[in-house]
Amino acid sequence: MKRFLRGHDVEDVLSAIEDAGAVVVTEFLPEPALGKLRRAVQTRADAASAGGGGQISFWKKFHGSQTKRFTGIGLTSDVFFELLDDRYLASLADHLLGDSGHQYWMNTCQAMIIGPGEAAQVLHRDGDNWSNVMARTWPVCPELTVSMMLALEDVDELVGATRVIPGSHRWTEYERPANPAEAIPATLRAGDALIYSGRVFHGGGANQTTDRWRWALHLSFVVGWLTPEEAASQIYPAALIQNRSARVKRLLGMSSFNPYPGRGGRLWLKDFEEWTQPRKGGLEADS
Repeated sequence: MKRFLRGHDVEDVLSAIEDAGAVVVTEFLPEPALGKLRRAVQTRADAASAGGGGQISFWKKFHGSQTKRFTGIGLTSDVFFELLDDRYLASLADHLLGDSGHQYWMNTCQAMIIGPGEAAQVLHRDGDNWSNVMARTWPVCPELTVSMMLALEDVDELVGATRVIPGSHRWTEYERPANPAEAIPATLRAGDALIYSGRVFHGGGANQTTDRWRWALHLSFVVGWLTPEEAASQIYPAALIQNRSARVKRLLGMSSFNPYPGRGGRLWLKDFEEWTQPRKGGLEADS
């Protein structure tokens, strides 16, 4: 995987993602924003329990018995909204998800904190959240989702760096199994970000330490004609987002999806009208 300093020409970064399915952007989030976000996540993590995934055994294993996960990051840190409005990340997502007319949701933003002794996560494609689309259209499936793994502290292989199989997004056979021996760890310094296609095989690494946690934040987007993983519009109250940008409101499901002049119907309507979460004093047109 190639590495680029934040601010590097977007076309080069996109070319690297096209080639390998993933890229590392170094110094993506600088201090003091990184420190603010890290402290907010660590405070939430102190009260969180490891494990999760409900009663289904696959999801319990997928989430990890020694891993802490939680969403609603924007309830405790405004840096969350800064990330949603980040123009560099937006320029990448706009291109990768451009078939939806640059209209896409936030899929999820969640802390993924891998604890000591956690086993390696099964290698998977994020796009398989919508497997009916992915499996039926492979290998010409459109890009459904794009993700970023942001390191809140330094992330090395021992502590559970995300592993990626470069080029797996271009495999011709959808059912080709992912071989862990083909995966390479995406080591990150605090503030670096791994940005990757929803078509590429990846997974959290094993935490081989006895006393260190892997501190990272996952942020992903999904095309506007699919259901996101996180029910953001049920998590963030109107009072918290009413004065945010139109982009933030759209990403959090507070406006309609209209692919025009592209193909497809208008979605997420009110009385068959497009809408945007109201500001104080009335409705605001989306932009």
